[in-house]
Amino acid sequence: MSSTKPQPPKPPKVDLSRRIELARQGNPDAAARPKIRHTLAEARVVVEPALRLFRKMDIEAAVTPRTVMLLPGFGTHPVRMKYMAQQLERAGHTVKRWGMGFNFGPTSENVAFLEERLADIHQRYGRDVVLVGWSLGGLFARELAKRHPDQVAKVVTMGSPFSGDPRANNAWRIYQFIAGHRVDNPPIEGDVGQKPPVETVAFWSARDGIVSPRSSCGKVGERDRAVALRCNHIGFSYSPECIRAVLRELEEV
Repeated sequence: MSSTKPQPPKPPKVDLSRRIELARQGNPDAAARPKIRHTLAEARVVVEPALRLFRKMDIEAAVTPRTVMLLPGFGTHPVRMKYMAQQLERAGHTVKRWGMGFNFGPTSENVAFLEERLADIHQRYGRDVVLVGWSLGGLFARELAKRHPDQVAKVVTMGSPFSGDPRANNAWRIYQFIAGHRVDNPPIEGDVGQKPPVETVAFWSARDGIVSPRSSCGKVGERDRAVALRCNHIGFSYSPECIRAVLRELEEV
């Protein structure tokens, strides 16, 4: 394998009129979505930086350090998962970013880049990689594990909509506008509900204000285990409860 570091793909050209049309599409078979009070509660993220000043997390050293790749949620940058990365590193794990900037949805080019990124990390550290994906990042993680199960130790999804109606969330119109394709017709082949051939754990929360809890919990056969948490959707990336849950999963690889 070449030692050349994989380079992230360039963003595609934007057809604004097409994206506006996608955002305006109707939804005749509307699926159950999160309650509005849970959606409004997502705004608590604005006070999170202040709360961290008074928060102390006791992190125990990992018995077996792992190599972890964190994959950010839709419309977010890897920096939003920096706090989680820092806590995992305090435990002794090696944490790597996904190698791209903002997550604006799947394309054949960025999936190919992630395949190279995964192979590079796997080769560099000489051990299988644990993929931890938040929201849409979890769908990327599941797809990578399906394509390269020999390089993945485990998949952990956090509030990821891999089950049921892809419109069972409060962001599908925004998604279609930004990603440039229908949420039920992504530009890559695959069944998002199909379980990867490695251990796959789904974190979900009844307090999620963006993604339907049913979609992120999944059904038997779509994941190996489902873990219920008490955070909101954005909180998957920083809540102490979620971070501790990820640390437990890393100990159980």
